This record gives sequence, C-alpha cells and structure tokens, in this order.
Amino acid sequence: MKFGLAAHRLHRLGADSGLLRWARACDPGLRALGLSLHATGGAHDALASKNLLSDLLVPLGNGRDGGLMRMVSRIAGGLTPHDALDGVIFLVDPVDPTSIYPEAQALKRQCVIHGKPYVATLAGAIEWIAVELADAGLTAMTPPESASLFQIESQTVALIAHDALKDTMVAFANTHFDVLSRYAERVATGTTGSRLNDMAWARGWPAHTPWVTRYQSGPLGGDAQIAELVLEQRCQKVIFFEDPHVARQHEADIQLLERAVCSTSNTTCYNTPAMAHRWARTLISYNP
Repeated sequence: MKFGLAAHRLHRLGADSGLLRWARACDPGLRALGLSLHATGGAHDALASKNLLSDLLVPLGNGRDGGLMRMVSRIAGGLTPHDALDGVIFLVDPVDPTSIYPEAQALKRQCVIHGKPYVATLAGAIEWIAVELADAGLTAMTPPESASLFQIESQTVALIAHDALKDTMVAFANTHFDVLSRYAERVATGTTGSRLNDMAWARGWPAHTPWVTRYQSGPLGGDAQIAELVLEQRCQKVIFFEDPHVARQHEADIQLLERAVCSTSNTTCYNTPAMAHRWARTLISYNP
C-alpha cells in the first residue's frame, strides 16, 4: 500500500508533535503492513530529521513546489497506475491558512469521490493503522495507543449524511446496528436522525425511546450543534457521508464541523461509506 502523508506546521514542531507521536506509535504496524509514505516536504523533513520511518518515506516535494497538488492527482489515479495512492493521512491545523487552500480541499474531496481513506487527526491516524492491521490479520501489531479509541461504550458517535446518501447511512446503521448500539450515545442531524430512529424502532428498539438524539437539520444549524459537542469533547466519532458532487448552501456549516474535529486530539471522522464499513467490521471482529 501507498499512503500520502502531510502535516501542518503545528503537528511537525517539537519533540512531542503529533506527527512524531504517530510515527513512534505506529512504526511496527506500518512496517508489518509494508506501507510506503509519500510525504510532502515538511512532513518528510520532520520525520527524517529524527530518523523516524526514513526508509518508508518517498518525497513528493514542498507545498510551494506542488507537493500537495501531486498528492491530489495521485489519489485520483496519478499519471500512471504506479503513481496511485491508496489513502491519505493529513494532520490538519484548522487555523493554518493553508487548510483552506484549493489543494487541501481538493485532497479530501478526491478521497471522498474515490472512496479512499482520508484521515485528518492524530487519533484518526492511529486508529486507521489499527483498522488496516485488523483487515490484514495483523492485530498483534496494533498500536497500544489505539486501545482507548475502541472503548466505545463510554463514547458518543455522530451520524450525518447528505441527501443523496441518507439511504446509504440508514443501510450502514442497519448493517452495523449492534456495534453502533454499544455507544453510550448516538446523535444525528434532523432528517437523518428521524430516519435512523424509524429504522431502530422497526428492529425492535424500545418504542418511543430515540435511538439517536436529533439536532437541527444541517441547513438550520445541526452541523454547528454537533461541532460544539466535538469541541466540548462530548463526541468522539463523526461518521459523515458527504456528497461531493453538489453545491450546498450550508457549506460553511459543514466546514465548521470538519474544522471542529481537527481542533481536538481525540476525535476521528470518517467521510465515506467504505471507511465506515471497514472501521465497523474491525469493531465486530477485534477488540484491542
């Protein structure tokens, strides 16, 4: 496998930076997976300077030289099949101005379009390596730091879907109902929450007891309400099935929620059904 790797300055500076913590925690697992890391300049140099993962790194160039732009192309398939990347780990600082540059936004969009992993937080980056290891039957190599991320009985999960993907979200929740029911609480935005409750009641969930707590619809502020839960560290997982093909009037609210996730150290977000299904299967079959 080949993953893109990038990190904003905040996550590269200092001996205890997020990028270095991830590298140290996941080194054995990355090697067991045979994962090569196609890294932009800052991430590459930060790791190489500490002699971390040096033999796994492939330089893509600095941002000003188009490193992140090349990563976007390679998520879409690249110029040749050999160039294609299988996913991206991009440790995002939401107040870094480059987080709203076109290449940064296009990177996530292309990952969503092609159903490839896009991971933007330290917790998510550790968790996703655990998912890859479980999928490969290499659970013995799972980073110990991932254990708390899988202790979902004390956590809250948010379930959000755009109009074209609401059926997909209901199907996902129905397939993984037992796993999702283990969460201490489930929250959702308006219509998605209503449909999820109907699904749960049809499965025998106690009548008139909501399976999910419903907030406003996205356009009326539901994304912002869930963002506040995230910022207060009262929501640890966001599963957000995004439709990248339509313009949305509440785009600012969507970006607000994504930036809230990146503002915390213990929240993870999955933006595609493919990612969510793989993560849920890990919880079914494996408990680190």
